[in-house]
Amino acid sequence: MSTIYDIDVVTIDGQTKKMVDYAGKTLLIVNVASKCGLTPQYEQLEAFYEANKAKGVEVLGFPCNQFAEQEPGSDAEVMEFCRATFGIQFPMFAKIDVNGESRHPLYQVLIEAQPERTTLPDGELKAKLQELGLLNKEETDVMWNFEKFLISPKGEVVGRFAPDMTIEHSILVDAIATQLK
Repeated sequence: MSTIYDIDVVTIDGQTKKMVDYAGKTLLIVNVASKCGLTPQYEQLEAFYEANKAKGVEVLGFPCNQFAEQEPGSDAEVMEFCRATFGIQFPMFAKIDVNGESRHPLYQVLIEAQPERTTLPDGELKAKLQELGLLNKEETDVMWNFEKFLISPKGEVVGRFAPDMTIEHSILVDAIATQLK
């Protein structure tokens, strides 16, 4: 089985980046979208990144248009929106698919390593998506925009969190704090 460090990704400005460059850091990998009800999470993610990057934390944003086409723009348009609207400075990458046959190799590794997500105790997102006919058939698929994967400094996928769990939720805060010890 390959690890995330065996994978290359493409930055939002078209440069190839090796995931091994992030070895030794705690990573929060998030599939993001600009036209989603959860898009305001960008603000919290950027604040978290700014407060924790000196501690060896990286937030990595991967735009994805697979969920109700909520990320329709080009990579340049996505970056302009993120910088202008939320002041995003954390690393952003080219649009990818996170589900289906065209799933990016990074997400293949993430999902294989962590097939189950932690959900909010009172979370309603899954039921709403199911009601709207937008829930994926495969339980292991990424549920929606802003699902989060937590990677240890050793490159282990140590957590997966539902899209509606914000970076400020105690479950996620505690999971990240464990990696920073």
